[in-house]
Amino acid sequence: MQRSFEWFVAARYLKARHRHAFINVVTAISVLGVAAGVMALVLALAINNGFRQRLQTSLLGATPHVAVLERNPSTGISGWRELAAKLSKLDGVTSAEPALYGKVMVASPLQPAEANLKGVPRFPVTVPAPAPGQRHPQVVLGAQLARRTGMREGSVVKLLSPQGEMTPFGIKPAEFTFRVAALFESGFYDLDNQFAFVLLPEAQRVFQTGDVVNAIELKVADLESASTIARAAERAAGADFAATDWMEQNRQLLGALRLEKTVSVITIGLIQFVAALNILTALFMSVMEKRRDIAILISMGARRLQIARVFVTQGLLIAAAGSVIGLLAGYGLGFLADRGRWISLDQEIYSLSFVPFEPNALDALWIVGVALGVSLLATLAPARAASHTDPVETLRYE
Repeated sequence: MQRSFEWFVAARYLKARHRHAFINVVTAISVLGVAAGVMALVLALAINNGFRQRLQTSLLGATPHVAVLERNPSTGISGWRELAAKLSKLDGVTSAEPALYGKVMVASPLQPAEANLKGVPRFPVTVPAPAPGQRHPQVVLGAQLARRTGMREGSVVKLLSPQGEMTPFGIKPAEFTFRVAALFESGFYDLDNQFAFVLLPEAQRVFQTGDVVNAIELKVADLESASTIARAAERAAGADFAATDWMEQNRQLLGALRLEKTVSVITIGLIQFVAALNILTALFMSVMEKRRDIAILISMGARRLQIARVFVTQGLLIAAAGSVIGLLAGYGLGFLADRGRWISLDQEIYSLSFVPFEPNALDALWIVGVALGVSLLATLAPARAASHTDPVETLRYE
């Protein structure tokens, strides 16, 4: 019954028409302020989550979670088969595959371009079987690289390797002819613009390395445990090898995302602070207007703690209404903005063609918790003022 009394009176005060219209305006502004703060925080975190999620799905779909390399690069990893088999047995590792990287020049009639050629045991995309009598081995080009050089599926492309023959005029690049079997598109511009993939024996032929590789690439079941698995891979591989994980390779980008998240929370938190000040103002004005009602309630037996709780409840109802509106607006706009790709980006600068929004349902819990907590603090002073009303002095002059 005690709670019913407090909620009943608080709701009546919110719904009642005030003698001063300004109180209604301030109350409405308070609700909108809380809603704006909650919505802005939901959208800011959705953008941060979107970039991180896109990093994991796009970038890590084509790059290793953990890479084991020579500590002092020399002639390559000759015993790569045994090493890959050993690393594949580590806890948390789902696959361990060899890779051979090197720089080549893609020669084309439209525009030559430098590319990272990667030799792999299998192509990263589905590739049709070579046609009968096809003489040239297959290559998969990044979609942006193909666009830049004017290549498409079925085109014949020449790759120039710096490991050529020595002539009186210097090194003559070795030339190799491939047929474009497919295009690779990860959604991450830097990958799609720089990489070309061939089968491992073809890469060894291009770079004239013999049966060696320069990396063993691991995929792991849990991305967050990649650093732990990298240290285990180092110990298993031996002193001649070093391991690096995807978080270390993208340390600057991940650090920027963490900093952006922190700055967003602090900056947008100021909106919540302003909304709390509006709640503070609205409640103080409500206390001043309802002094006679408060005095009557105290005279009829209402305890001062109950009076304080009435105005605390009133402030929390304002914050709750704003939070609901803010959550609906934030998650709704985030969903529509992601589906409609409302905000475009320059891929060459940001590596993505649009701003991704990935609202996290769990973020709603602490966002609403912060909004209600800040609002609760704003209710304490007016609630205390209401509870200290002197009914004798108040009613004497009514």
